[in-house]
Amino acid sequence: MLHIGCHLSSSKGFTAMGKTALSIDGDTFAFFTRNPRGSRSKEIDPADVAAFRELWAPNMAIPLVAHAPYTLNPCSSKPNVREFARQTLADDLRKLEIVPGNYYNMHPGNHLGQGTQVGIVLIGEILNEIIDPSMHTTLLLETMAGKGTEMGRTFEELRAILDRLEHPEKVGICLDTCHIWDGGYDIVHDLDGVLQEFDDVLGIEKLKAIHLNDSKNPLGAAKDRHEKLGQGMIGLEALKRVVNHPALRDLPFILETPNDLGGYAEEIRTMREAREKAEQLTD
Repeated sequence: MLHIGCHLSSSKGFTAMGKTALSIDGDTFAFFTRNPRGSRSKEIDPADVAAFRELWAPNMAIPLVAHAPYTLNPCSSKPNVREFARQTLADDLRKLEIVPGNYYNMHPGNHLGQGTQVGIVLIGEILNEIIDPSMHTTLLLETMAGKGTEMGRTFEELRAILDRLEHPEKVGICLDTCHIWDGGYDIVHDLDGVLQEFDDVLGIEKLKAIHLNDSKNPLGAAKDRHEKLGQGMIGLEALKRVVNHPALRDLPFILETPNDLGGYAEEIRTMREAREKAEQLTD
């Protein structure tokens, strides 16, 4: 069965997100832990979580994918910005323990001219400070498009970050289809080759979630502009191959396309139909 959902507003809590996800036939979803461009975050309501667990019982084995705010930069050249990232990441991981077993996705950051190697060192330092080996949340580093001084464009950069961690078992990777396409990985003509490279560099077992997006840009543009499924340069058929690939098919897929709720419902329907058709062909 395809596990798929979209980004939902967390302003009304988990139960509201669960009801919205079910209304569009989603069995997972993503949410920002706080305003994606801000810093404030309220405590999670245990009563809301209890109601969500009851509502979501059939899907509890499928991880949700929380997302850190975009403003965090753990490899900034400014100590106060790095400290803000450290405090926010630590606070989010603490709060997410009330809904254990899920994922917390983050952008690695921007080295701001310090160089990739400095960025890798700084990211590793903060992750080592915030990762508790007893935590039940898996932190995910997201593959990025590589615009400007953005970290995480290549699998090798992500590998270098993982290699600096004291508890790498608590960290996985979220692969964004738009980002890796914009970063130069040709998932349209060589999906098998890209995934083999991922396995060679990072280990396919590190891949925990997929952000399923089309791209407004050509291969290698390094611009990170998401498009609705089938309306961009990646195309619908290539994205169907992504959701049906044997190495990916059991992962949670999160839509981040420029859509309203009705648009997400249509994309979920399209991808579920693609999965059903693929399964019928293998029966």
